[in-house]
Amino acid sequence: MAAQAHGQQGSCPTLPTQGCGESPEKEASATYSRPATAMSGEMDKPLISRRLVDSDGSLAEVPSKAPEVGILGSGDFARSLATRLVSSGFSVVVGSRNPKRTAGLFPSAAQVTFQEDAVSSPQVIFVAMFREHYPSLCCLGEQLAGKILVDVSNPTEKEHLEHRQSNAEYLASLFPACTVVKAFNVISAWALQAGPRDGNRQVLICSDQLEAKHTVSEMARAMGFTPLDMGSLASAREVEAIPLRLFPSWKVPTLLALGLFVFFYAYNFIRDVLQPYVQKNENKFYKMPLSVVNTTLPCVAYVLLSLVYLPGVLAAALQLKRGTKYQRFPDWLDHWMQHRKQIGLLSFFFAVLHALYSFCLPLRRSHRYDLVNLAVKQVLANKSRLWVEEEVWRMEIYLSLGVLALGALSLLAVTSLPSIANSLNWKEFSFVQSTLGFVALMLATLHTLTYGWTRAFEENHYKFYLPPTFTLTLLLPCVVILAKALFLLPCLSRRLTRIRRGWEKDRAVKFMLTADHTQGEKTSHV
Repeated sequence: MAAQAHGQQGSCPTLPTQGCGESPEKEASATYSRPATAMSGEMDKPLISRRLVDSDGSLAEVPSKAPEVGILGSGDFARSLATRLVSSGFSVVVGSRNPKRTAGLFPSAAQVTFQEDAVSSPQVIFVAMFREHYPSLCCLGEQLAGKILVDVSNPTEKEHLEHRQSNAEYLASLFPACTVVKAFNVISAWALQAGPRDGNRQVLICSDQLEAKHTVSEMARAMGFTPLDMGSLASAREVEAIPLRLFPSWKVPTLLALGLFVFFYAYNFIRDVLQPYVQKNENKFYKMPLSVVNTTLPCVAYVLLSLVYLPGVLAAALQLKRGTKYQRFPDWLDHWMQHRKQIGLLSFFFAVLHALYSFCLPLRRSHRYDLVNLAVKQVLANKSRLWVEEEVWRMEIYLSLGVLALGALSLLAVTSLPSIANSLNWKEFSFVQSTLGFVALMLATLHTLTYGWTRAFEENHYKFYLPPTFTLTLLLPCVVILAKALFLLPCLSRRLTRIRRGWEKDRAVKFMLTADHTQGEKTSHV
């Protein structure tokens, strides 16, 4: 049936009279009522007030006379949608092919009836069913004429690649006498049940008719959501592709973090495991699961943190070179700056893992053996007290700086959450993300320097002629810090401030002066 419908664009296939799922012995009264005790659990409880949809300051008042809304479908999303509509003060009529079986799944305030009865009165009807079931509604074409059909479906990834038309466009081709609106497909059933406070608030809406979009937008506001106009129905294909994407903004940062982890892990493996085995015949492979990983994690976190602030340095350098802020950055730099939040959160993730792994180091059996061996060597050497003042101070400062750096990163991660970021004004958010973030980078740099101390100048730490790992990690952060210091110089700082306030280098306004039928070109430098 679906394949037949695809071949007839703009009209429904010919279907038998009983194609909508009604049984021949359908009674005159098709609405099934349920006792109050039939619905128990969260589906029957009003989630929010009928009058006030949201208590966070954006209050939407429902009209005194409850408008009637129809829903075609009896799946999970249809039940959640009916619950939200009922709790928002709407009168809901649900159309089902088997209302007697599905009546107990819906709120008691919603009417569950046959499909043809459900679409007779409401002017707005939600189509909550899969694409392949659209042709089964063609027998309702005359009753649906002139009504607003809200398509809430989402295709699978395979269906999205196979079909050129979006689900909403296909529905519009089957019912040319109706106005089709694509909406609510990016809202999950959980967000509908739990309310917009605990889920995504935006409802993406697209349609070819402005009045229909306005009607659905007002319904979304009454339900506590924020409508967002996405344009005509041709945009439905892009809107339907949004739920199919798996963390699109995290793909590049995650691949970057994994690449850095593999590089530093291989580098540390060669230095700490392979070199002792090849040159000294010592078996250090037990270090691979914990020790080598713990040495790798801070390297990745440190480099990722510097990559958060490096694009800002490059952008400032480009603006100084061009003498204007009105030229676009290169695409690679623009994309890099858009991924800074994800890179920063991944840096925080690796830093937390490093802290947890560090707590596990004294629990290792190998560590206990090392302590016993050290004690035996001390006894054999007749040393009553082993104390190196320099190492004691170095370790105290090293750990303290590490804790401070992790604390600063924690503040950066917390303020990146939308709920926290929305409570800050721009100056506060900029201070935390820019100033405090640079402080975190400085603390991490000092933490790395105190860890390395004088090891960079000792020959025995260059295994296989490879420098210590911390020297590699210091390169990029030091470039960022030095560039930031240069931009603080008055000659560069003032020029950069002027550029960001709209000043342009060699900006000229050309105009023509006419005198005695001769035109002279004048240039005024502003």
